[in-house]
Amino acid sequence: MKHRLMKPLAFAVGIALFAGTAAASTAFNVQQLDGKIGPCTDFNGFVNAKWVAANPIPDDRTRWGSFDLLREDSLKVQHKIVENAASHAATAKPGSIEQKIGYLYASGMDEASIDKAGFDPIKPQLARIDGLKNRADVVGYIRDSYAAGEPVLFRFGGNADFKDSNREIAYAGQGGLGLPTVDYYSKPDYAKIRTAYVAHIAKLLELTGTGTADAQRQAKSVLAFETRLAAASLPPVQMRKPENRYNYVSIADADKVTPSFDWAAFFKAQGADVKNGFSLSQPRFFAEVEKMLGDVPLAEWQAYLRYHAIDHAAPYLSAPFQHEDFAFNEQTLNGQKKMKERWKRVLETTNSGMGMALGQLYVADNFSPVSRQRAEELVNNLRAAYKTRIENLPWMSDATKQKALQKWATFVPKIGYPDKWRDWSGLDLTADNYYANVQAAEKFNYDYRVAKIGKPVDRDEWGMTPQTVNAYYSPQKNEIVFPAAILQPPFFDAKADDAINYGGIGAVIGHEMGHGYDDQGSKFDAHGNNVNWWTDADRKAFEARTAKLAAQFDAYEPLPGKHVNGQLTMGENIGDLGGLNAAYTALQMALTKNPAEANRKIDGYTQDQRFFLNWARVWRGNIRPKAQITLLNTDPHAPAKFRAIGAPSNMPEFANAFQCKSGDAMVRDGEKQVKIW
Repeated sequence: MKHRLMKPLAFAVGIALFAGTAAASTAFNVQQLDGKIGPCTDFNGFVNAKWVAANPIPDDRTRWGSFDLLREDSLKVQHKIVENAASHAATAKPGSIEQKIGYLYASGMDEASIDKAGFDPIKPQLARIDGLKNRADVVGYIRDSYAAGEPVLFRFGGNADFKDSNREIAYAGQGGLGLPTVDYYSKPDYAKIRTAYVAHIAKLLELTGTGTADAQRQAKSVLAFETRLAAASLPPVQMRKPENRYNYVSIADADKVTPSFDWAAFFKAQGADVKNGFSLSQPRFFAEVEKMLGDVPLAEWQAYLRYHAIDHAAPYLSAPFQHEDFAFNEQTLNGQKKMKERWKRVLETTNSGMGMALGQLYVADNFSPVSRQRAEELVNNLRAAYKTRIENLPWMSDATKQKALQKWATFVPKIGYPDKWRDWSGLDLTADNYYANVQAAEKFNYDYRVAKIGKPVDRDEWGMTPQTVNAYYSPQKNEIVFPAAILQPPFFDAKADDAINYGGIGAVIGHEMGHGYDDQGSKFDAHGNNVNWWTDADRKAFEARTAKLAAQFDAYEPLPGKHVNGQLTMGENIGDLGGLNAAYTALQMALTKNPAEANRKIDGYTQDQRFFLNWARVWRGNIRPKAQITLLNTDPHAPAKFRAIGAPSNMPEFANAFQCKSGDAMVRDGEKQVKIW
């Protein structure tokens, strides 16, 4: 379950599309605005600078802002759920999700037993690695590790077929790296991190009894091994492109790329029904793996496998392993000063292992059917606004518009929580063995996912738990998903005026719809298939506009000499721009039905102004420099402060709302202005 876990949360919300006026002024505290900073100069600073100055990043976090506040407060609610489950696990209904969650959480909180065990739980695995005799043994170990739910060397799983979105197929792709991206293995900027990584590998090896000199030698060989993998891997920008993530081949053709790796035997061990073939998504990477199976000495393969076995297990072993895992992955890479409290770390593991089951308990008390219904109404309002904007695009031909509208018509919104819950029977956990519970959950979840391969796509399934403060769009299902936990202030406030809600959750809804039409989502049609539905002229016009957006974000410099990557963040930036415009259109539609509301000022600010104020508030926050550097290399989202200003600066409606003039920093006009959806 170690893959930098999803951060869960829970919160009770009440959602209303149109609010009364009595408490509207409490929805946005204008006292937090910084009058020393002009909104036309730095809108993010105007809205957020005072808050950021008054709210330093906690020592156990790498960033702190609106999202993090929601997550932190909500963790306390989830904490009560799991503590209650743990205290009643012995008397709970046998096999119930309450009992299983209780066992998983309670075993993780039993520090004495975990520390007493040391690294005993992985000694059999390490012994097997020590006993590998040849290349065939290495392949067998990789195959069996996957079957146990512990991925190593590459990525493997099921997903909808890019060319036939109704069927689930297997995907095998590049992976196996311990550093954030391929650049960390070659660029001089990251030389110190490479040195620290070698020291980290050696330390973990020493904790399992390897001598200091041998541990250092093995650590250097692991870095060299991963450097070869990195050289054959695509960087994040290239991995965004569908054409680089799909390469359907027969098993026989895959075996030609990797003669030493028997794919039929691998799939059999996983219980995966691949039928006629699968996606060997990055063949150049697997060709390099084949070469390495032939020319890398067995001892170096063992060092690589040994380190990753320890690294995978470290968060669930005794305190020295946990501390070393934190020291490199959080402290060195991201600048975090202090480990999170144990209950938070165990709760993350519980969410990773049984997140949807925990979500089932969460929504029972924290999200009502009425809230879901009202959120669906707001989604419909945003859909109507997006349709209007597509119909009135001046740069797109009628032929492509019709295809875009067909895609719009098939959008599937999912609100709050799934219509049907997952079955957890078959997952056997105990009250007193944390590592065994983690292993059981990993294998159970892996088997669950692999069993879907070869079957029709389950369009009812969610890819995010209800307690997650986030939202997503799936191009292959053409669905927009809004978990219950994001439907709360500052995104949505039952006591707020329309402007606050449309500037918050309305823009988020529009953003997710916009992913269907971003630089990569636009390569999938109304049915979720990766086909071209554009005329050549329209695609050319679209790319000219997105190139301007990339240049805008390339110019942003969050740290001296460190710029945003406009291509890496392109999809999210298109989503923001289209989403904010659509939300503004939806707000105007709502206000035309209520002229009194349209002309009313609250705390001295108009509805248009409050719309943009809440958009910026959503993105308030601060981040540690080391974490910022990591995210600049890996995160497809631009830094929050630039999301606060990026889309509004392209909108004349913003300039009109705050009486900004041409030449002001927040006004991109003329050739600099970006208009897409």
